[in-house]
Amino acid sequence: MIYFQDLRISYTEELKAAAARVIDSGWYLLGQETRTFEQHYAHYIGTSQCVATGNGLDALTLIYRAYLQLGVMSEGDEVIVPANTYIASILAVTENRLRPVLVEPDPDTLEIDSSLIEAAITPKTRSILIVHLYGRCAYCQEIADLCRKYGLKLVEDNAQAHGCAYQGHKTGSLGDAAGHSFYPTKNLGALGDAGAVTTDDRQLAEVIRALTNYGSTEKYVFRYKGRNSRMDELQAAMLDVKLSHLDEATTRRRAIAHMYLQGIHNPLVRLPKVTAEEENAWHIFPILTPYRDQLQAYLRSLGIETMIHYPIPPHKQEAYSEWANLHLPITEQIHREELSLPIYPALTDTEASSVINAINLFKN
Repeated sequence: MIYFQDLRISYTEELKAAAARVIDSGWYLLGQETRTFEQHYAHYIGTSQCVATGNGLDALTLIYRAYLQLGVMSEGDEVIVPANTYIASILAVTENRLRPVLVEPDPDTLEIDSSLIEAAITPKTRSILIVHLYGRCAYCQEIADLCRKYGLKLVEDNAQAHGCAYQGHKTGSLGDAAGHSFYPTKNLGALGDAGAVTTDDRQLAEVIRALTNYGSTEKYVFRYKGRNSRMDELQAAMLDVKLSHLDEATTRRRAIAHMYLQGIHNPLVRLPKVTAEEENAWHIFPILTPYRDQLQAYLRSLGIETMIHYPIPPHKQEAYSEWANLHLPITEQIHREELSLPIYPALTDTEASSVINAINLFKN
């Protein structure tokens, strides 16, 4: 059986030692482990600030909440978001009573189409939220130029792209602030839920840090109406160990992706198009085919697991019934045709070759 994902790792003794260190310390929240991870992760991403959070959704949500607190945005302002994304990106906007404006993706990259953004900007627009979906970079110079031209905050959803880079700069350092998820299946995954915000804006980071701890700026002093969204010491210790192995794991993901890109030759399947200026982290290897369900069933019969990211686009979810009549043909096609192949560091060359051979033999 070739699993879609295998979360087992080879450096378990390092993790056990880190866990023992936390247990022996008797300190489980807001301690040295979290501070150490924040410092190391900020350095890795290339920002001056990192604030650990309870999960990735909170990280994104609190960025916009902090902008509201600082008066940079007001309820009812608009945020441009990619239509092709996981719903969490949009939840972070609507949670703050901001209005998401959906923009279609580029059919070649599956990321937000930068050529369509300017037409969506109105006097109420305050931010562009880019999502580095599938582990590839959604940033481009055109988006940066639009943010400067219209005075917009560029926020990154880096939940799927730890280790991805654009012209040598890590995603998570390209905009004004970025939200990161460390859900266990992510390229940098905790042993439970965890997240973080990275930014070079010290004031923004200070507000977010307070918001994660009930709005407290010092013990029993509450400047904001905050929430409880703190990374615990155990997750911080686990993540710090795994961060030291992230580049090695990313290199392996890229090697598998290269095998797929070079080896899959089936006219019924469309492969991702890669660009020279990005260093894809390959959280997901998405292929497109109008015969998605048949291909998935065929691969399953051969003992190859796959997944769909994602079967229902956000604008067709019941949670956003106000968009029920919205028609976004490119997004809808992607969500009908996308199939994710196994790609994780423990996948062997032999297993990857089996996936390639199976897809090449597929016939409708």
